[in-house]
Amino acid sequence: MTHATHAASPAEAISTGPVPPAGPSPSIFSTLGQDAPSGLVVFLVALPLCLGISLASGAPLLAGVVSGIVGGVVVSLLSGSHVSVSGPAAGLTIIMLSAIATLGSFPAVLTATVVAGVLQLLLGVARAGIIALYFPAAVIRGMLAAIGIILILKQIPHFFGADKDYFEDMEFLQFDGQNTFSELGMATRAISPGSVLVGAVSLALLLLWDRPMVRRQAWARLVPGALVAVVTAVGLNQLLHVLLPAWQVRPEHLVRLPVVTSLGQLGQAMLWPDWSALQRPATYGVAFTIAIVASLETLLSIEAVDNLDPQKRHTPPNRELLAQGAGNIVSALLGGLPLTAVIVRSSANIAAGARTRLSAFIHGLLLLASLLFLGRILNLIPLSALAAVLLLVGYKLTKPALYRGQWRLGWAQFGPFIFTIVAVLFTDLLKGVSIGLVLGFFFILKDNAKAGSYLRQDPNRDADADDRLHLHLPEHVSFLNKASIVTTLEQLPTGSRVLLDGSRSDVIDHDVLEAIEAFRQAAPARGIELELRGIRQVALAGH
Repeated sequence: MTHATHAASPAEAISTGPVPPAGPSPSIFSTLGQDAPSGLVVFLVALPLCLGISLASGAPLLAGVVSGIVGGVVVSLLSGSHVSVSGPAAGLTIIMLSAIATLGSFPAVLTATVVAGVLQLLLGVARAGIIALYFPAAVIRGMLAAIGIILILKQIPHFFGADKDYFEDMEFLQFDGQNTFSELGMATRAISPGSVLVGAVSLALLLLWDRPMVRRQAWARLVPGALVAVVTAVGLNQLLHVLLPAWQVRPEHLVRLPVVTSLGQLGQAMLWPDWSALQRPATYGVAFTIAIVASLETLLSIEAVDNLDPQKRHTPPNRELLAQGAGNIVSALLGGLPLTAVIVRSSANIAAGARTRLSAFIHGLLLLASLLFLGRILNLIPLSALAAVLLLVGYKLTKPALYRGQWRLGWAQFGPFIFTIVAVLFTDLLKGVSIGLVLGFFFILKDNAKAGSYLRQDPNRDADADDRLHLHLPEHVSFLNKASIVTTLEQLPTGSRVLLDGSRSDVIDHDVLEAIEAFRQAAPARGIELELRGIRQVALAGH
Protein backbone atom coordinates (compact mmCIF):
# COMPACT_ATOMS: atom_id res chain seq x y z
CA MET A 1 0.00 0.00 0.00
CA THR A 2 1.21 3.47 -0.80
CA HIS A 3 2.49 5.41 2.15
CA ALA A 4 4.53 8.45 2.96
CA THR A 5 8.27 7.97 2.85
CA HIS A 6 10.85 9.79 4.89
CA ALA A 7 14.30 10.74 3.73
CA ALA A 8 16.54 10.13 6.71
CA SER A 9 20.26 9.78 7.07
CA PRO A 10 21.62 6.74 8.94
CA ALA A 11 22.23 8.95 11.91
CA GLU A 12 18.58 9.90 11.93
CA ALA A 13 17.29 6.35 11.66
CA ILE A 14 16.01 5.61 15.14
CA SER A 15 14.98 2.11 16.15
CA THR A 16 11.24 1.60 16.29
CA GLY A 17 11.60 -0.82 19.16
CA PRO A 18 10.83 0.00 22.78
CA VAL A 19 14.13 1.67 23.56
CA PRO A 20 13.85 3.97 26.58
CA PRO A 21 15.35 7.36 25.77
CA ALA A 22 17.91 8.84 28.10
CA GLY A 23 16.40 12.31 27.84
CA PRO A 24 17.73 15.32 25.96
CA SER A 25 21.22 14.83 24.58
CA PRO A 26 23.94 17.24 25.72
CA SER A 27 23.85 19.05 22.37
CA ILE A 28 20.11 19.65 22.42
CA PHE A 29 20.59 23.05 24.05
CA SER A 30 22.44 24.25 20.95
CA THR A 31 19.00 24.89 19.47
CA LEU A 32 17.72 26.82 22.50
CA GLY A 33 17.60 30.04 20.46
CA GLN A 34 14.98 28.49 18.16
CA ASP A 35 13.23 26.14 20.56
CA ALA A 36 12.60 28.57 23.42
CA PRO A 37 10.60 31.05 21.31
CA SER A 38 8.75 28.15 19.65
CA GLY A 39 7.90 26.69 23.05
CA LEU A 40 6.50 30.06 24.08
CA VAL A 41 4.30 30.24 20.97
CA VAL A 42 2.97 26.71 21.53
CA PHE A 43 2.29 27.56 25.17
CA LEU A 44 0.21 30.58 24.17
CA VAL A 45 -1.80 28.43 21.76
CA ALA A 46 -2.08 25.40 24.06
CA LEU A 47 -3.21 27.13 27.25
CA PRO A 48 -6.74 28.19 26.22
CA LEU A 49 -7.16 24.96 24.27
CA CYS A 50 -6.41 22.88 27.37
CA LEU A 51 -9.03 24.82 29.28
CA GLY A 52 -11.60 24.60 26.50
CA ILE A 53 -11.18 20.85 26.05
CA SER A 54 -11.64 20.38 29.79
CA LEU A 55 -14.95 22.25 29.65
CA ALA A 56 -16.12 20.32 26.57
CA SER A 57 -15.18 17.00 28.20
CA GLY A 58 -17.19 17.68 31.35
CA ALA A 59 -13.98 17.54 33.39
CA PRO A 60 -12.49 20.03 35.88
CA LEU A 61 -10.62 22.94 34.24
CA LEU A 62 -7.44 21.87 35.96
CA ALA A 63 -7.53 18.45 34.24
CA GLY A 64 -6.76 19.87 30.79
CA VAL A 65 -3.84 21.96 32.06
CA VAL A 66 -2.39 18.94 33.91
CA SER A 67 -2.64 16.91 30.70
CA GLY A 68 -0.85 19.66 28.76
CA ILE A 69 1.93 19.81 31.36
CA VAL A 70 2.45 16.05 31.27
CA GLY A 71 2.37 16.06 27.46
CA GLY A 72 5.09 18.68 27.43
CA VAL A 73 7.33 17.59 30.29
CA VAL A 74 6.96 13.79 30.32
CA VAL A 75 6.07 12.74 26.76
CA SER A 76 8.65 15.02 25.14
CA LEU A 77 11.40 13.30 27.13
CA LEU A 78 10.25 9.79 26.17
CA SER A 79 9.16 10.42 22.59
CA GLY A 80 11.35 9.98 19.55
CA SER A 81 9.52 12.79 17.75
CA HIS A 82 11.48 15.98 17.24
CA VAL A 83 8.73 18.56 16.80
CA SER A 84 5.38 17.02 17.77
CA VAL A 85 3.51 18.33 20.83
CA SER A 86 1.24 16.21 23.03
CA GLY A 87 -1.69 17.22 25.19
CA PRO A 88 -5.46 16.86 25.57
CA ALA A 89 -7.14 16.31 22.19
CA ALA A 90 -10.49 17.46 20.86
CA GLY A 91 -11.04 14.03 19.32
CA LEU A 92 -11.45 12.51 22.79
CA THR A 93 -14.03 14.96 24.15
CA ILE A 94 -17.08 12.93 23.12
CA ILE A 95 -15.45 9.79 24.48
CA MET A 96 -14.77 11.55 27.78
CA LEU A 97 -18.34 12.82 28.08
CA SER A 98 -19.63 9.31 27.43
CA ALA A 99 -17.09 7.76 29.80
CA ILE A 100 -18.06 10.06 32.68
CA ALA A 101 -21.72 9.22 32.10
CA THR A 102 -20.96 5.47 31.92
CA LEU A 103 -18.68 5.25 34.95
CA GLY A 104 -20.47 7.91 36.99
CA SER A 105 -17.52 10.10 37.99
CA PHE A 106 -14.36 11.69 36.65
CA PRO A 107 -12.11 9.85 39.20
CA ALA A 108 -13.42 6.55 37.79
CA VAL A 109 -12.49 7.75 34.28
CA LEU A 110 -9.00 8.56 35.59
CA THR A 111 -8.66 4.90 36.56
CA ALA A 112 -9.78 3.84 33.07
CA THR A 113 -7.18 6.22 31.60
CA VAL A 114 -4.43 4.53 33.65
CA VAL A 115 -5.53 1.18 32.19
CA ALA A 116 -5.60 2.77 28.71
CA GLY A 117 -2.00 3.90 29.22
CA VAL A 118 -0.98 0.36 30.13
CA LEU A 119 -2.70 -0.91 26.95
CA GLN A 120 -0.75 1.62 24.90
CA LEU A 121 2.48 0.38 26.47
CA LEU A 122 1.53 -3.14 25.42
CA LEU A 123 0.77 -1.91 21.88
CA GLY A 124 4.22 -0.32 21.74
CA VAL A 125 5.91 -3.51 22.95
CA ALA A 126 3.90 -5.50 20.39
CA ARG A 127 5.18 -3.10 17.70
CA ALA A 128 1.67 -2.16 16.64
CA GLY A 129 2.93 1.22 15.45
CA ILE A 130 3.77 -0.37 12.12
CA ILE A 131 0.27 0.54 10.91
CA ALA A 132 1.44 4.16 10.67
CA LEU A 133 3.46 3.17 7.60
CA TYR A 134 0.27 2.21 5.77
CA PHE A 135 -1.35 5.66 5.84
CA PRO A 136 -1.29 6.89 2.20
CA ALA A 137 0.57 10.16 1.72
CA ALA A 138 -2.40 11.67 -0.14
CA VAL A 139 -4.67 11.00 2.85
CA ILE A 140 -2.17 12.53 5.29
CA ARG A 141 -1.87 15.65 3.12
CA GLY A 142 -5.65 15.83 2.84
CA MET A 143 -5.97 15.58 6.61
CA LEU A 144 -3.48 18.43 7.10
CA ALA A 145 -5.21 20.61 4.49
CA ALA A 146 -8.59 19.94 6.13
CA ILE A 147 -7.23 20.86 9.55
CA GLY A 148 -5.90 24.09 8.05
CA ILE A 149 -9.35 24.94 6.66
CA ILE A 150 -11.01 24.02 9.96
CA LEU A 151 -8.59 26.19 11.90
CA ILE A 152 -9.45 29.15 9.70
CA LEU A 153 -13.21 28.57 9.89
CA LYS A 154 -13.22 27.88 13.63
CA GLN A 155 -11.02 30.86 14.53
CA ILE A 156 -12.97 33.49 12.60
CA PRO A 157 -15.68 33.74 15.33
CA HIS A 158 -12.96 34.25 17.95
CA PHE A 159 -11.27 36.80 15.70
CA PHE A 160 -14.57 38.69 15.53
CA GLY A 161 -15.08 38.44 19.29
CA ALA A 162 -18.36 36.62 18.78
CA ASP A 163 -17.68 33.20 20.33
CA LYS A 164 -17.21 32.55 24.04
CA ASP A 165 -16.21 28.92 23.58
CA TYR A 166 -12.49 29.02 22.78
CA PHE A 167 -11.76 25.40 22.11
CA GLU A 168 -10.33 23.43 19.17
CA ASP A 169 -13.65 21.72 18.46
CA MET A 170 -12.58 20.10 15.19
CA GLU A 171 -15.92 18.50 14.43
CA PHE A 172 -18.49 19.93 12.00
CA LEU A 173 -21.32 19.48 14.52
CA GLN A 174 -20.40 21.44 17.65
CA PHE A 175 -21.23 20.81 21.27
CA ASP A 176 -23.33 23.98 21.47
CA GLY A 177 -25.76 22.72 18.81
CA GLN A 178 -24.23 24.82 16.03
CA ASN A 179 -22.10 23.65 13.13
CA THR A 180 -19.04 25.21 11.52
CA PHE A 181 -21.01 27.30 9.02
CA SER A 182 -23.89 28.34 11.27
CA GLU A 183 -21.29 29.52 13.80
CA LEU A 184 -19.76 31.72 11.10
CA GLY A 185 -23.18 33.19 10.30
CA MET A 186 -23.78 34.00 13.96
CA ALA A 187 -20.34 35.56 14.24
CA THR A 188 -21.03 38.03 11.44
CA ARG A 189 -24.09 39.26 13.37
CA ALA A 190 -22.25 39.77 16.67
CA ILE A 191 -18.95 41.38 15.72
CA SER A 192 -17.02 43.10 18.52
CA PRO A 193 -15.08 46.09 17.08
CA GLY A 194 -12.43 45.88 19.79
CA SER A 195 -11.74 42.18 19.16
CA VAL A 196 -11.51 42.77 15.40
CA LEU A 197 -9.10 45.67 15.90
CA VAL A 198 -6.89 43.67 18.27
CA GLY A 199 -7.02 40.61 15.99
CA ALA A 200 -6.24 42.64 12.86
CA VAL A 201 -3.23 44.34 14.47
CA SER A 202 -2.00 40.95 15.74
CA LEU A 203 -2.39 39.36 12.29
CA ALA A 204 -0.61 42.28 10.61
CA LEU A 205 2.33 41.91 13.02
CA LEU A 206 2.49 38.17 12.37
CA LEU A 207 2.53 38.71 8.60
CA LEU A 208 5.18 41.42 8.97
CA TRP A 209 7.33 39.12 11.12
CA ASP A 210 7.04 36.46 8.41
CA ARG A 211 8.47 38.70 5.70
CA PRO A 212 12.02 37.84 4.56
CA MET A 213 13.25 41.39 5.20
CA VAL A 214 12.29 41.07 8.88
CA ARG A 215 13.31 37.42 9.34
CA ARG A 216 16.83 38.26 8.17
CA GLN A 217 17.28 40.53 11.20
CA ALA A 218 19.08 38.85 14.12
CA TRP A 219 16.85 40.51 16.72
CA ALA A 220 13.71 39.35 14.93
CA ARG A 221 14.87 35.72 14.99
CA LEU A 222 15.25 35.89 18.77
CA VAL A 223 11.69 37.13 19.38
CA PRO A 224 8.79 35.09 17.93
CA GLY A 225 6.17 37.03 16.02
CA ALA A 226 3.43 35.43 18.09
CA LEU A 227 4.91 36.87 21.29
CA VAL A 228 5.12 40.33 19.75
CA ALA A 229 1.50 40.01 18.57
CA VAL A 230 0.21 38.84 21.96
CA VAL A 231 2.09 41.49 24.00
CA THR A 232 0.91 44.17 21.57
CA ALA A 233 -2.66 42.87 21.84
CA VAL A 234 -2.59 43.11 25.64
CA GLY A 235 -1.20 46.64 25.50
CA LEU A 236 -3.69 47.72 22.83
CA ASN A 237 -6.62 46.36 24.83
CA GLN A 238 -5.45 48.24 27.94
CA LEU A 239 -5.15 51.39 25.82
CA LEU A 240 -8.72 50.92 24.58
CA HIS A 241 -9.84 50.72 28.20
CA VAL A 242 -8.48 54.26 28.69
CA LEU A 243 -9.26 55.91 25.34
CA LEU A 244 -12.30 54.03 24.04
CA PRO A 245 -13.91 51.88 26.76
CA ALA A 246 -16.78 50.77 24.52
CA TRP A 247 -14.29 49.04 22.23
CA GLN A 248 -12.35 47.21 24.94
CA VAL A 249 -12.38 43.41 24.52
CA ARG A 250 -14.97 42.02 26.89
CA PRO A 251 -13.83 39.75 29.77
CA GLU A 252 -15.51 36.67 28.26
CA HIS A 253 -13.24 37.05 25.21
CA LEU A 254 -10.05 36.97 27.24
CA VAL A 255 -8.04 33.92 28.35
CA ARG A 256 -9.58 32.45 31.50
CA LEU A 257 -7.05 30.53 33.57
CA PRO A 258 -7.85 29.41 37.12
CA VAL A 259 -5.77 31.53 39.50
CA VAL A 260 -3.89 29.34 42.00
CA THR A 261 -2.24 31.20 44.88
CA SER A 262 -0.52 28.29 46.64
CA LEU A 263 0.60 24.68 46.20
CA GLY A 264 -1.87 23.69 48.91
CA GLN A 265 -4.74 25.16 46.93
CA LEU A 266 -3.47 23.33 43.84
CA GLY A 267 -3.39 20.03 45.70
CA GLN A 268 -6.93 20.52 46.96
CA ALA A 269 -8.17 21.23 43.43
CA MET A 270 -6.66 18.07 41.96
CA LEU A 271 -8.63 14.82 41.67
CA TRP A 272 -7.19 11.30 41.98
CA PRO A 273 -8.16 7.96 40.41
CA ASP A 274 -10.93 5.93 42.02
CA TRP A 275 -9.31 2.48 42.14
CA SER A 276 -12.56 0.77 43.09
CA ALA A 277 -13.56 1.27 39.42
CA LEU A 278 -11.19 -1.60 38.55
CA GLN A 279 -13.85 -3.97 39.85
CA ARG A 280 -16.32 -2.89 37.16
CA PRO A 281 -16.19 -4.43 33.64
CA ALA A 282 -17.33 -1.13 32.09
CA THR A 283 -14.02 0.44 33.15
CA TYR A 284 -12.08 -1.83 30.80
CA GLY A 285 -14.41 -1.07 27.90
CA VAL A 286 -13.80 2.65 28.40
CA ALA A 287 -10.06 2.05 28.75
CA PHE A 288 -9.96 0.06 25.49
CA THR A 289 -11.80 2.83 23.64
CA ILE A 290 -9.48 5.54 24.97
CA ALA A 291 -6.39 3.49 24.16
CA ILE A 292 -7.41 2.73 20.56
CA VAL A 293 -8.64 6.22 19.66
CA ALA A 294 -5.70 7.95 21.37
CA SER A 295 -3.23 5.61 19.63
CA LEU A 296 -4.78 6.15 16.19
CA GLU A 297 -4.83 9.93 16.62
CA THR A 298 -1.21 9.84 17.77
CA LEU A 299 -0.05 7.72 14.82
CA LEU A 300 -1.91 9.96 12.37
CA SER A 301 -0.45 13.04 14.01
CA ILE A 302 3.17 11.92 13.98
CA GLU A 303 2.88 10.82 10.35
CA ALA A 304 1.49 14.25 9.47
CA VAL A 305 4.06 16.09 11.58
CA ASP A 306 6.91 14.17 9.96
CA ASN A 307 5.59 15.41 6.60
CA LEU A 308 5.62 19.00 7.89
CA ASP A 309 9.06 18.78 9.50
CA PRO A 310 11.45 20.81 7.29
CA GLN A 311 14.20 18.28 8.03
CA LYS A 312 11.91 15.29 7.20
CA ARG A 313 12.96 13.34 10.29
CA HIS A 314 11.16 10.11 11.10
CA THR A 315 9.34 9.42 14.36
CA PRO A 316 9.58 5.78 15.57
CA PRO A 317 5.88 4.86 15.94
CA ASN A 318 6.35 2.09 18.50
CA ARG A 319 8.45 4.32 20.74
CA GLU A 320 5.74 6.99 20.38
CA LEU A 321 3.09 4.53 21.61
CA LEU A 322 5.28 3.78 24.62
CA ALA A 323 5.74 7.51 25.32
CA GLN A 324 2.01 8.20 25.00
CA GLY A 325 1.17 5.24 27.22
CA ALA A 326 3.52 6.47 29.94
CA GLY A 327 2.12 9.99 29.52
CA ASN A 328 -1.46 8.84 29.94
CA ILE A 329 -0.59 6.89 33.08
CA VAL A 330 1.14 9.91 34.65
CA SER A 331 -1.60 12.32 33.52
CA ALA A 332 -4.37 10.17 35.00
CA LEU A 333 -2.48 9.65 38.27
CA LEU A 334 -2.27 13.45 38.61
CA GLY A 335 -5.92 14.04 37.68
CA GLY A 336 -5.40 14.97 34.02
CA LEU A 337 -7.27 14.19 30.80
CA PRO A 338 -6.09 11.54 28.31
CA LEU A 339 -3.53 12.93 25.89
CA THR A 340 -2.35 12.30 22.35
CA ALA A 341 0.07 13.86 19.91
CA VAL A 342 -1.92 16.78 18.48
CA ILE A 343 -1.57 18.32 15.05
CA VAL A 344 -2.70 21.88 15.77
CA ARG A 345 -0.11 22.53 18.47
CA SER A 346 2.54 20.58 16.55
CA SER A 347 1.84 22.66 13.43
CA ALA A 348 2.16 25.87 15.45
CA ASN A 349 5.42 24.52 16.86
CA ILE A 350 6.86 23.88 13.39
CA ALA A 351 5.59 27.20 12.04
CA ALA A 352 7.33 28.98 14.93
CA GLY A 353 10.68 27.42 13.93
CA ALA A 354 11.10 24.59 16.44
CA ARG A 355 14.15 22.39 15.91
CA THR A 356 13.96 19.72 18.63
CA ARG A 357 11.69 18.31 21.34
CA LEU A 358 13.15 20.89 23.71
CA SER A 359 10.45 23.22 22.40
CA ALA A 360 7.65 20.89 23.57
CA PHE A 361 9.42 20.49 26.92
CA ILE A 362 9.63 24.27 27.39
CA HIS A 363 5.93 24.61 26.53
CA GLY A 364 5.16 22.11 29.32
CA LEU A 365 7.25 24.05 31.82
CA LEU A 366 5.52 27.28 30.85
CA LEU A 367 2.12 25.65 31.36
CA LEU A 368 3.25 24.60 34.84
CA ALA A 369 4.60 28.08 35.61
CA SER A 370 1.42 29.71 34.34
CA LEU A 371 -0.66 27.52 36.61
CA LEU A 372 1.42 28.44 39.64
CA PHE A 373 2.41 32.07 39.05
CA LEU A 374 1.05 33.73 35.90
CA GLY A 375 -2.70 33.29 36.01
CA ARG A 376 -3.63 36.95 36.46
CA ILE A 377 -1.23 38.15 33.74
CA LEU A 378 -2.27 35.56 31.17
CA ASN A 379 -5.93 36.34 31.76
CA LEU A 380 -5.32 39.72 30.08
CA ILE A 381 -4.66 38.11 26.66
CA PRO A 382 -7.48 38.67 24.12
CA LEU A 383 -8.62 35.50 22.37
CA SER A 384 -8.66 37.32 19.04
CA ALA A 385 -4.86 37.65 19.24
CA LEU A 386 -4.52 33.89 19.69
CA ALA A 387 -7.02 33.40 16.86
CA ALA A 388 -4.72 35.43 14.61
CA VAL A 389 -1.85 33.05 15.39
CA LEU A 390 -3.97 30.03 14.46
CA LEU A 391 -5.35 31.69 11.32
CA LEU A 392 -1.81 31.96 9.99
CA VAL A 393 -1.01 28.37 11.01
CA GLY A 394 -4.18 27.22 9.23
CA TYR A 395 -3.25 29.03 6.03
CA LYS A 396 0.21 27.45 5.99
CA LEU A 397 -1.40 24.00 6.25
CA THR A 398 -3.74 24.55 3.30
CA LYS A 399 -1.80 26.71 0.84
CA PRO A 400 -3.04 26.71 -2.78
CA ALA A 401 0.32 25.24 -3.89
CA LEU A 402 -0.57 22.02 -2.04
CA TYR A 403 -3.71 21.57 -4.13
CA ARG A 404 -1.87 22.27 -7.38
CA GLY A 405 0.81 19.75 -6.49
CA GLN A 406 -1.70 17.00 -5.70
CA TRP A 407 -3.63 17.70 -8.92
CA ARG A 408 -0.48 17.28 -10.98
CA LEU A 409 0.04 13.82 -9.46
CA GLY A 410 -3.15 12.52 -11.07
CA TRP A 411 -6.58 11.43 -9.89
CA ALA A 412 -5.24 8.41 -7.97
CA GLN A 413 -3.54 10.90 -5.60
CA PHE A 414 -5.89 13.88 -5.90
CA GLY A 415 -9.04 11.79 -5.33
CA PRO A 416 -8.16 10.49 -1.83
CA PHE A 417 -6.66 13.91 -1.02
CA ILE A 418 -9.77 15.95 -1.81
CA PHE A 419 -12.23 13.39 -0.43
CA THR A 420 -10.31 13.28 2.84
CA ILE A 421 -10.58 17.07 3.08
CA VAL A 422 -14.34 17.04 2.51
CA ALA A 423 -14.88 14.10 4.87
CA VAL A 424 -12.85 15.66 7.71
CA LEU A 425 -14.64 19.00 7.23
CA PHE A 426 -18.10 17.50 7.55
CA THR A 427 -17.45 14.80 10.16
CA ASP A 428 -14.40 14.64 12.41
CA LEU A 429 -10.73 13.72 12.16
CA LEU A 430 -10.93 9.94 12.57
CA LYS A 431 -14.06 9.47 10.45
CA GLY A 432 -12.71 11.70 7.71
CA VAL A 433 -9.37 9.94 7.57
CA SER A 434 -11.15 6.56 7.55
CA ILE A 435 -13.14 7.63 4.50
CA GLY A 436 -9.95 8.81 2.83
CA LEU A 437 -8.24 5.50 3.61
CA VAL A 438 -11.17 3.57 2.09
CA LEU A 439 -10.93 5.62 -1.10
CA GLY A 440 -7.16 5.21 -1.21
CA PHE A 441 -7.63 1.48 -0.75
CA PHE A 442 -10.10 1.50 -3.67
CA PHE A 443 -7.48 3.01 -5.98
CA ILE A 444 -4.96 0.41 -4.83
CA LEU A 445 -7.39 -2.40 -5.59
CA LYS A 446 -8.16 -0.81 -8.95
CA ASP A 447 -4.48 -0.73 -9.85
CA ASN A 448 -4.00 -4.30 -8.65
CA ALA A 449 -6.90 -5.47 -10.82
CA LYS A 450 -5.22 -4.37 -14.04
CA ALA A 451 -4.54 -7.39 -16.24
CA GLY A 452 -0.98 -8.60 -16.10
CA SER A 453 -0.01 -6.63 -13.00
CA TYR A 454 1.02 -9.72 -11.06
CA LEU A 455 1.37 -12.40 -13.73
CA ARG A 456 4.45 -12.27 -15.92
CA GLN A 457 5.11 -14.29 -19.06
CA ASP A 458 8.52 -15.97 -19.07
CA PRO A 459 10.48 -14.63 -22.08
CA ASN A 460 12.82 -17.66 -21.89
CA ARG A 461 10.48 -20.57 -22.49
CA ASP A 462 11.58 -24.09 -21.63
CA ALA A 463 12.69 -26.22 -24.58
CA ASP A 464 9.81 -28.61 -24.04
CA ALA A 465 7.27 -25.86 -23.51
CA ASP A 466 6.55 -25.45 -27.23
CA ASP A 467 3.92 -22.74 -27.48
CA ARG A 468 2.90 -22.74 -23.82
CA LEU A 469 2.42 -19.47 -21.98
CA HIS A 470 4.66 -19.62 -18.93
CA LEU A 471 3.18 -17.29 -16.26
CA HIS A 472 4.92 -16.61 -12.96
CA LEU A 473 3.30 -15.61 -9.65
CA PRO A 474 5.18 -13.13 -7.41
CA GLU A 475 6.91 -14.10 -4.16
CA HIS A 476 4.01 -13.04 -1.97
CA VAL A 477 0.48 -13.51 -3.30
CA SER A 478 -2.21 -11.94 -1.11
CA PHE A 479 -5.91 -11.40 -1.58
CA LEU A 480 -4.99 -8.03 -3.11
CA ASN A 481 -3.56 -9.93 -6.09
CA LYS A 482 -6.71 -11.98 -6.64
CA ALA A 483 -8.43 -9.55 -9.02
CA SER A 484 -5.33 -9.24 -11.20
CA ILE A 485 -4.83 -13.01 -11.40
CA VAL A 486 -8.48 -13.75 -12.19
CA THR A 487 -8.59 -10.98 -14.82
CA THR A 488 -5.43 -12.27 -16.52
CA LEU A 489 -6.65 -15.88 -16.57
CA GLU A 490 -10.07 -14.88 -17.90
CA GLN A 491 -8.41 -13.01 -20.78
CA LEU A 492 -6.44 -16.04 -21.96
CA PRO A 493 -7.38 -16.95 -25.56
CA THR A 494 -9.48 -20.08 -26.17
CA GLY A 495 -7.30 -23.10 -26.86
CA SER A 496 -4.27 -21.75 -24.99
CA ARG A 497 -1.66 -23.98 -23.36
CA VAL A 498 -0.67 -22.39 -20.05
CA LEU A 499 1.86 -23.15 -17.32
CA LEU A 500 0.97 -21.25 -14.14
CA ASP A 501 4.14 -21.27 -12.04
CA GLY A 502 4.04 -20.57 -8.29
CA SER A 503 7.35 -22.25 -7.48
CA ARG A 504 8.93 -18.89 -6.62
CA SER A 505 6.08 -17.87 -4.29
CA ASP A 506 6.69 -18.04 -0.55
CA VAL A 507 3.03 -17.46 0.35
CA ILE A 508 -0.14 -17.84 -1.71
CA ASP A 509 -3.37 -16.67 -0.06
CA HIS A 510 -6.14 -19.26 0.22
CA ASP A 511 -8.59 -16.96 -1.63
CA VAL A 512 -6.20 -16.91 -4.59
CA LEU A 513 -5.80 -20.71 -4.48
CA GLU A 514 -9.59 -21.08 -4.63
CA ALA A 515 -9.77 -18.74 -7.63
CA ILE A 516 -7.05 -20.69 -9.45
CA GLU A 517 -8.77 -23.99 -8.70
CA ALA A 518 -12.08 -22.64 -9.99
CA PHE A 519 -10.38 -21.60 -13.23
CA ARG A 520 -8.63 -24.99 -13.53
CA GLN A 521 -11.95 -26.78 -13.35
CA ALA A 522 -13.55 -24.42 -15.90
CA ALA A 523 -10.58 -24.34 -18.31
CA PRO A 524 -11.41 -27.57 -20.29
CA ALA A 525 -14.75 -26.10 -21.37
CA ARG A 526 -12.79 -23.31 -23.11
CA GLY A 527 -10.23 -25.67 -24.59
CA ILE A 528 -7.51 -24.30 -22.30
CA GLU A 529 -4.80 -26.72 -21.19
CA LEU A 530 -3.64 -25.55 -17.75
CA GLU A 531 -0.65 -26.94 -15.85
CA LEU A 532 0.06 -25.85 -12.27
CA ARG A 533 3.57 -25.86 -10.87
CA GLY A 534 4.26 -25.21 -7.17
CA ILE A 535 0.56 -24.47 -6.55
CA ARG A 536 -1.43 -26.81 -4.36
CA GLN A 537 -5.02 -27.62 -5.20
CA VAL A 538 -7.74 -26.85 -2.68
CA ALA A 539 -11.31 -27.95 -2.26
CA LEU A 540 -13.83 -25.31 -3.30
CA ALA A 541 -16.48 -24.33 -0.78
CA GLY A 542 -19.81 -25.99 -1.55
CA HIS A 543 -18.20 -28.77 -3.64
